[in-house]
Amino acid sequence: MTIADIAREAGVSLPTVSRVLNGRTDVAASTRRRVEDLLARHGYRRRASRTASRAHLIDLVFNDLDSLWAVEILRGVEKVAHDAGVGAVVSAVHHQQWSAQQWLAGIRSRNSDGAILVTSEFAPQLHAELRRLGMPAVVIDPAGVPTFDIPTIGATNWAGGRSAVEHLLALGHRRIGVITGPSAVLCSRARLDGYRTALDSAGAETDELLVREGDFSHESGFVHGTALLGLERPPTAVFASSDQMALGVYEAARRHGLRIPDDLSVVGFDDLPQARWSPPPLTTVRQPLAEMGATAARALLDLADGQTPDSLRMELATHIVVRHSTAAPRA
Repeated sequence: MTIADIAREAGVSLPTVSRVLNGRTDVAASTRRRVEDLLARHGYRRRASRTASRAHLIDLVFNDLDSLWAVEILRGVEKVAHDAGVGAVVSAVHHQQWSAQQWLAGIRSRNSDGAILVTSEFAPQLHAELRRLGMPAVVIDPAGVPTFDIPTIGATNWAGGRSAVEHLLALGHRRIGVITGPSAVLCSRARLDGYRTALDSAGAETDELLVREGDFSHESGFVHGTALLGLERPPTAVFASSDQMALGVYEAARRHGLRIPDDLSVVGFDDLPQARWSPPPLTTVRQPLAEMGATAARALLDLADGQTPDSLRMELATHIVVRHSTAAPRA
């Protein structure tokens, strides 16, 4: 019996159950009694504090470890883990079922204090196995809409996508291309929705020929940037849903003999360190990747200590960082 089960049976929110468990006074007396009765009836017990455990380890699981995006997440997790005297075991499952099973076998053997999964589809069988092991989990940038009582950490992707396009619209662009991430990934869809909302709000042209689906990599940015610039009516600006793809668009523009931002404006998303040093420095939407990793690590360590979060869904703010890859379109 989890606190989410208790919350459903009591007809209250999960944070309310959390406040009762933590002895908070901001809960109505009748509600407190109802929740406490259910906790007692079902024999709910907190996890033992991780300080009493022999592991002092947390697992950090990526689908891939081939980008600076992953490094920034890792940096935030490692800082919190180090300060807490906890080690971090880093794994990459490469979207393969056997790798995930191999990781599960490893996590059973080392008695980890919990797991942070990055950009993952939290499969029911994985959720069931972690629950069987009594192991807490947190998901960073969930691939799909979360359906379990698992805390998730993300960024304001819709607002970030909208701010990127609003910046280009303010400069005078009206024909704006977009290269999204994979459509199966929630953050990709949110950024695309932000793009569409900004165009619709401004009454600007929405042309499906200008919408291309990439995979966040430099290569897909180059391939789709080349396709966009090869159109009969190419865009005057491109919003790429990752910095890596934006830099791929840089290469596509160079091969078309175009200069950035004189002939083409480009906006990325992430604000990786390389965005500041690319020629020209990239205008991009900053999502606080290291802070997302740190927030996830703190949440996981709290769960391992038997504490429950006030909210299962946390989104950290994004904001646009204007550099030198955007300018007004040529007349």
